Amino acid sequence: MSEITLLDGGMGQELIHRAGDKPTPLWSTQVMMDKPGLVSEVSQDFLSAGATVATLNSYAIQRDRLVPVGIEDQFDTLHAMALSEAQNAVAAHGSGRLAGSLGPLGASYRPDIHPSADIAVPLYREVAEKFKGKTDLVICETVVSLEHTRCIIEGARAAELPIYCAFSVSDEDGSKLRSGEPIAEAAKIAADLGVVAVLANCSAPEVIPAALAELAKTGLPYGAYANGFTKISDGFLEERPTVDALTLRHDFTPESYADHVMTWVDQGATLVGGCCEVSPAHIAEIAKRLRAAGHTII
Repeated sequence: MSEITLLDGGMGQELIHRAGDKPTPLWSTQVMMDKPGLVSEVSQDFLSAGATVATLNSYAIQRDRLVPVGIEDQFDTLHAMALSEAQNAVAAHGSGRLAGSLGPLGASYRPDIHPSADIAVPLYREVAEKFKGKTDLVICETVVSLEHTRCIIEGARAAELPIYCAFSVSDEDGSKLRSGEPIAEAAKIAADLGVVAVLANCSAPEVIPAALAELAKTGLPYGAYANGFTKISDGFLEERPTVDALTLRHDFTPESYADHVMTWVDQGATLVGGCCEVSPAHIAEIAKRLRAAGHTII
């Protein structure tokens, strides 16, 4: 049996469900500002459910997201808040590793608007430096093109921490990134740049096996954490989208999602968890299944 790292679930969606507020383009950043302590509460629930990694609520704390709403001057403060909330959760739970989340520039799933390397790398580097000496690892999340891969990992190196790189793939073909480029090529770039693990994230669970087959070829530890949306809709691919443009699938129960996750583990995945719409209940079911199958959660 395998040792499995169990990541947490979808922070942003869980925050919005609990807060009861209408989503904004700032996503979970706004909720963190309006309701201090809620992020820590969610992280504690994920850890109690069996997750061994608490991911910082830093995915959307990028300057290009803060400028349009006039709060760029809060960049440092927001990162400090995200770190504090995660630290408090781990302290309250008594265990857990901290992962700095490095989200995409521009918007999620939009390789067409990702800035050039001379702009992108310094912006990613600035965020990664916030994690240096404070988290256990960095997860580059929702990476959707080859250029995005190069830029975000180059920036993430500033943290001087182990780097996981998580790719978002087509909801029709898991062997391709959202850009249409091969995930195999992106994974090779990531491996050559020194990441310690490669994953697929924020994609339909049904296409994850095809992605894992390509990630496995790197020889690195690999895994996945999918989302619970029906698909990434056209409405979400517009300027400054909000998550209410996306629809939760009706079959996304903890049991059905755990079925998918266990097939990934059978395929060799050793890092699993959840993205958008994956709740503590989903993580608890995965933990139960992993233990029942004789795996050790680390």
